[in-house]
Amino acid sequence: MSVAANILQPRLRQMAETDLNEVVKVEHLCYEFPWTLGIFSDCMRVGYHCYVYEAPAGLTGHGVMSVAAGECHLLNICVHPDWQRHGLGRQLVIFLLEIARSREARTALLEVRVSNEGAYKLYTDLGFNEVGMRHHYYP
Repeated sequence: MSVAANILQPRLRQMAETDLNEVVKVEHLCYEFPWTLGIFSDCMRVGYHCYVYEAPAGLTGHGVMSVAAGECHLLNICVHPDWQRHGLGRQLVIFLLEIARSREARTALLEVRVSNEGAYKLYTDLGFNEVGMRHHYYP
């Protein structure tokens, strides 16, 4: 029997300070109001769960989550436009939720723009329910 690894599939690993410039580049490709390098740095400094997808050509996505007091907050899920709709976002959310469960979180929360139909569908497919609308939450 022969076994082959898919070397093109990005590898999920913990985010490092040296990743931040590239993380911010991906963030700018995806969002009209992207997080700054300082925000990502602060998330790492305070111990949030920060992960990146790394492919041979560079970073293809990232995720940031906090866990405390029985809750997790998915703060940032981002996949490079060239890699969207290949399951990376779903895999990343599931991975982060597994970490949250291991840290005894019973509730998972997130915010998503109403206009982000793909993300909204992903989250509802994963069992998230809309519990409210934050008017003027996003610029």
